[in-house]
Amino acid sequence: MELLAQRASRLVAAGLSLLVLLVLAAPAAAQDLKFPPSETKPPPGYTRTAREVIRIADRQPKVIAEKRKRGPLQPTAYTKGSGRWQVSYFQGRIERAQVAVDDQTGWVLEAWTGPQVAWRMARGEPGAFAGKLNAPYVWIPLCVLFFAPFFDWRRPFRMLHLDLLVLLGFGASHFFFNRGEISTSVPLAYPVLLYLLARMVWIGYRPRERMQRLVPRVPVLWLGLALVFLVGFRVALNVVDSSVIDVGYAGVIGADRITHGKGLYDGKFPSDNGHGDTYGPINYVAYVPFELAFPWKGKWDDLPAAHAAAIAFDVLTMLGLLVLGRRLRAGPGGWALGIALAYAWAAYPYTLYALDCNTNDSLVAMFCVWALVALRSAPLRGLLIGLGAAAKFASLALAPLFATTGSRHRWRGAVLTSAVVVLVVVASFAPFVPHVGVREVYDRTLGYQAGRGSPFSIWGQHGGLYDLWTALKVLTLDFAIAIAFVPRSKTPVQVAALGAAVLIALQVVTAHWFYLYIVWFTPFVLVALFALYRGPAEEEPPAAEEEQPRAAVAAA
Repeated sequence: MELLAQRASRLVAAGLSLLVLLVLAAPAAAQDLKFPPSETKPPPGYTRTAREVIRIADRQPKVIAEKRKRGPLQPTAYTKGSGRWQVSYFQGRIERAQVAVDDQTGWVLEAWTGPQVAWRMARGEPGAFAGKLNAPYVWIPLCVLFFAPFFDWRRPFRMLHLDLLVLLGFGASHFFFNRGEISTSVPLAYPVLLYLLARMVWIGYRPRERMQRLVPRVPVLWLGLALVFLVGFRVALNVVDSSVIDVGYAGVIGADRITHGKGLYDGKFPSDNGHGDTYGPINYVAYVPFELAFPWKGKWDDLPAAHAAAIAFDVLTMLGLLVLGRRLRAGPGGWALGIALAYAWAAYPYTLYALDCNTNDSLVAMFCVWALVALRSAPLRGLLIGLGAAAKFASLALAPLFATTGSRHRWRGAVLTSAVVVLVVVASFAPFVPHVGVREVYDRTLGYQAGRGSPFSIWGQHGGLYDLWTALKVLTLDFAIAIAFVPRSKTPVQVAALGAAVLIALQVVTAHWFYLYIVWFTPFVLVALFALYRGPAEEEPPAAEEEQPRAAVAAA
């Protein structure tokens, strides 16, 4: 054990050293826009006038094309930090085009039209999401680490290889997103989502166990050491080269309001995060310990509380996967499965993507994993699904599945689980309703999310698909309810597969989809894929039922 610890510490130290060498300085913060004092005289520190800059912007092909499409547009010039101009073109109160011009050279630095005017995240700005993780020298090695331990060169066509490659297939969409080409990136995400949906439904209804080793060539000890290295690497990358996007910022603001006895849904979030109150109360409660340790300073700075919370959610998810492997399989095979699950989570680039954006999305994964661990107990699984639903509402779609699974007395367990879910959700919201009323809480959470437009889904990009979209939303709801009854008896692996299918189907029909949401279903997908593989000597624990004979529980 001492030798193992020494090796692990050396690996972690090497990884941290490599990380420091790879990471560059963080980009500068965006500058505020200001009206120039005069349109005919250069502002102090500038060489050009507002009119000169507007004439430069007027010659841009994108601006010309937008005027032909929309008709006359009203230009307004602003200074934007030192030596930089921004010209915005308005149609009424709607900004239709935006051009950035360098003051000294007169060169056009950027020109945007369409959704990229209102959505900065659609512009492919380097380092805006997850920093240096997007660099090929970080991303590609992670992809290799995710795939290589599970590749069996003697069976090159085994299904697991294709499944893992498809999980990495979001990278094709992501490549175009990083280039600001969302008309290409958005459609490319859906074939991956649909494949995973079909695969999870197939496993959920027809699980087929394979008598093959999950990790065919790599010793489990090596995988464990690699897991230790990856955990250290992920934490170090988060601390050294990651920024907090609006989602994590909202969590810190909400936690600060809770600790100061203020309401969450009264519309008093800061102007730079005006819709940060769109999540459930448990999301903000989860940030409270971290905000107490690293108090918010009232501005969007480094936000160490958000970093600490994201790291905690990530580590607790991996810990849950370790425990879950032991629950699914007895003996050494259980530890091997748990290590493989945790390793795959740690190596998968999109879990690190969520971590380095310091969002709350791993909180959904954490509750999902631990609900699967607690599948034998109706109150516990109800508690965890309820907490997940009161944090980010998508978890509520899992309630029918988890309510009718895992109990020996099926309907008694279903009633108890459902009652706990409802009680947890109501109790979570109750302290914050008196401040504003139920209607305001709904409008600022589910109402806002259901009503906002977004160019990050095919439904937002193509308005003519409304009838198809409505039909698919109805089918998704029907599916989430139907799997509570069919199949009648489900193993934990089937629960994982069907749970992943529900979350994926929900993402297929959502109005706003983003790569951060991949981590919602990632743990369930990994469990559904990995637990199908069993070495010759690996045993399976007794069925996950709530009221088993005492000897069977002890054996598990």
